Amino acid sequence: MGVRLRETNPTSLWRVVFRKKMIRNATKKTTIADEYRRCSSPLSKSRGLMFSPKPKTLLFTWPKEKKIPLHMLFVFFPIDVLFLDKERKVVELKEDFLPFRFYFPAKKAQYIIEAPRTTIAGSKTSIGDIITFI
Repeated sequence: MGVRLRETNPTSLWRVVFRKKMIRNATKKTTIADEYRRCSSPLSKSRGLMFSPKPKTLLFTWPKEKKIPLHMLFVFFPIDVLFLDKERKVVELKEDFLPFRFYFPAKKAQYIIEAPRTTIAGSKTSIGDIITFI
């Protein structure tokens, strides 16, 4: 009595293992980012985009909602920022956040997305939209 292994399609297995991480606006059915890096450790959150040679998308996560001030020290390009509550609903937007500036949000957020400039306009994202992370 031998053990039979179920055959798998190597192509589908490859897609599961290396599936792209995307951020989508579920309300508008648009893509915010084709790929992103999650920042959940204190070190990754404190470094963020500092000293990055080019813009990329970062997703910052916290265990609960709170007001999270941001800075653009040693970030040499403008970015767009989305603030999301625990339901992943957009509660605040900051477009064209310029280098060497500070921002103090009015709303609490559990997730923050930092993305290249024009991402908010390009994805037609607005307050109240629901965002999904894959």
